[in-house]
Amino acid sequence: MSVQEKAMQPEDLTRLFVERANAGDAAGLAALYEEEAVMAYPPGSVTVGRENIRRLFEKMLARAPRFEPEPPLPTLVQGDIALTSTPPSDGAGARAQVVRRQPDGSWLRVIDQPEFRTPRG
Repeated sequence: MSVQEKAMQPEDLTRLFVERANAGDAAGLAALYEEEAVMAYPPGSVTVGRENIRRLFEKMLARAPRFEPEPPLPTLVQGDIALTSTPPSDGAGARAQVVRRQPDGSWLRVIDQPEFRTPRG
């Protein structure tokens, strides 16, 4: 198993996600999450736990999607917890993650809301 770069700032998680997704690395993506992380995906569902998140990414990456970097919105940090977010390129909704500093100083996702759509009126 290769040693992968760790997110040493909360904002690093988004960049590492894009890099690993575009490389087709489902295990590397799952490594960005805590063991008991929760992800609100697929839409209308919740995926719980790193292993289940890895399986979900394997299915998703089998379709070879291409991810583009999205500029982060300002990160909110309170102690060892942070809220990271990005606006999707289509401008509809947002993506948000709660991340936690680990004992080694790196950051991992705890709660991931990858798709939140605002109702259009």
